[in-house]
Amino acid sequence: MPKINVYLPDELAEGVRDTGLPVSAICQRALEQSVRRVTAIRAAVLGDLDGDDPAARLSHFTERARAVLRLAVQRARTDGAAEVGTEHLLDGVLAEGTNLALLVLRAVDVEPDVVGQALAGATDDRQGDGAASRFSAPAANALELTATEAAALGHNYVGCEHLLLGLLSEPDGTAGHVLRELGLDLRTTRRAVVAALSGYTHLRAQAAQPRADLRTALADGIRAELRPVLDRLDRLERHVGLDPEA
Repeated sequence: MPKINVYLPDELAEGVRDTGLPVSAICQRALEQSVRRVTAIRAAVLGDLDGDDPAARLSHFTERARAVLRLAVQRARTDGAAEVGTEHLLDGVLAEGTNLALLVLRAVDVEPDVVGQALAGATDDRQGDGAASRFSAPAANALELTATEAAALGHNYVGCEHLLLGLLSEPDGTAGHVLRELGLDLRTTRRAVVAALSGYTHLRAQAAQPRADLRTALADGIRAELRPVLDRLDRLERHVGLDPEA
């Protein structure tokens, strides 16, 4: 049986030794799940889009994430694009309108409306007469990175918040370029996702307040959780001679 080395931070490695966890079995299980997810994504996005629901086989995607894929395909076809690109995926996130990715954007001080305006400015001259019959290579890569982000965070589902991270980390697509130009970086956005998910259940339990107030409270809570973490990271980077802004 092939052997794959797994490297762990010192603190985690010590905890694994102390608890006696079966590392091989846990890693095998996690890798099996990740392989199934990526395989399903490749089957869904690397072939021709000959159906109305390209997300039908992506059962590990949340309903909102599947809705985003459908909206992305619809937008690409409305635009007459030859392929469904990362710009259409990001447009789908914005158009769906109720997902956690939008709250994460607000938490890092980027309004979804501003993203929409920047995206429109980056794609104004891309109207055509194509049939959007497949996903572009950057879009397919972004969707694989989406599954990777979900797995890295230990989540057994793929949601719009993971798609935001996948689009941001994909180097060649229009969506990632737009997001990075607006000041988003992967480290901060990933921490915002973690903070959002950790605070969401608590805030929902106190949701006697209107939905709009709940969204504001959640965004404020994410910022409050993020700030001390980022401040500590900046101090550590300065201590070892790194530029926190680099």
